[in-house]
Parts: sequence; C-alpha cells; structure tokens
Amino acid sequence: MAAALQVLPRLARAPLHPLLWWGSVARLASSMALAEQARQLFDSAVGAVLPGPMLHRALSLDPGGRQLKVRDRSFQLRQNVYLVGFGKAVMGMAAAAEELLGQHLVQGVISIPKGIRAAMERAGKQEMLLKPHSHVQVFEGAEDNLPDRDALRAALAIRQLAEGLTADDLLLVLISGWGTPAAHRNDRYQCHGHPPLVPAASVMA
Repeated sequence: MAAALQVLPRLARAPLHPLLWWGSVARLASSMALAEQARQLFDSAVGAVLPGPMLHRALSLDPGGRQLKVRDRSFQLRQNVYLVGFGKAVMGMAAAAEELLGQHLVQGVISIPKGIRAAMERAGKQEMLLKPHSHVQVFEGAEDNLPDRDALRAALAIRQLAEGLTADDLLLVLISGWGTPAAHRNDRYQCHGHPPLVPAASVMA
C-alpha cells in the first residue's frame, strides 16, 4: 500500500497518453453532438405547436386575398370576419389570424387565463401578442385555471358578439386547450344561470 501511494503522485504528473486523451475528446464531442441534436429536436417540437404556425397550417388566403381557405373549404372575404376564442394559447392564434386577415377582420373577443399576457411580455414573445391597435378585445380571467366572474364576463361578451352576426358574416372560433377544464366551466356557468357557449366550428390548438 505504501509503495502504491508513492507511485501515484508520479503518475499524476506524467503526461496523458495520446490515445487516452483522444478517447476523452471523442467522448466529449459525441456528448456535445447528442446534446445539440436533442436541442434541435426540442426546438422543432416546440416550433410545431406554436400558435402562429399552427394557425397558418389551418388557414390561408388565396393569391388575390379575397378568399379565406379553412382546410378544404373557402369563404368569400369582404371585411366580414369576426373572431372569438378562449384558452392559454389563443392570444398567439388571434395575433396570427389578425395579421393574416388584415382589414377583413372587423372585431374579435378572446378569453385568456389571467397572467398569460404578462408572462408573454416578460418572455419577449412579441409574435404572440396583439398589436396596440388590435381589433381583438382581450378578457383575462380564470385565475389558477378555475372559472370565475371574469371568465363569465368573457363568455358573455363572446356570446353577444356571436349573436349579433348575420348570414353574411364569418365567425372564426379559436380554441386552445379544450379538455377537462371545460366540464368545470360548464358547471360554474350553470350555477350562475348561464349555459356554456358551444362553438359550431373552430380552429383548435
């Protein structure tokens, strides 16, 4: 044991064998390559579900900008589009829709969870924020993902907009995160004496 302890310091001072050094570098390079590939896969996955790109995959304009194509259906545009929506990612979807539709979007109402807009601003996600002079009105409510009076006000505003449309108008409904919480919303609205608004057609994320 004593002899081994005397040899160890000399081994530590000895130059590293080239093969051992190259093996360490190769392993490090391989680890870095895997990390970069993992990052690229992650960025690709996140990019595929961002509200803007998802909406542009569902909606498009014809070359003349006079028809809105929603998957395999086309609708005539003449400044007759209205927009409603609700959910965590719907503000980014609404921002993309307004940019796409331009002057054809007359008015919109969306309901988002409280704090989402501030979180987007802090994160610098400008592409997911509405422009200062947007035609889309934003209601924030449902703090901690629970229905409340603010969420109810948003639902009533959405219903009022929808009920005021005519047969010549187009209503674009954006839904994000439609799932289990909807059951809780239904229960809460019924407690207040207001039935939930169920869209007939929508773009979902």
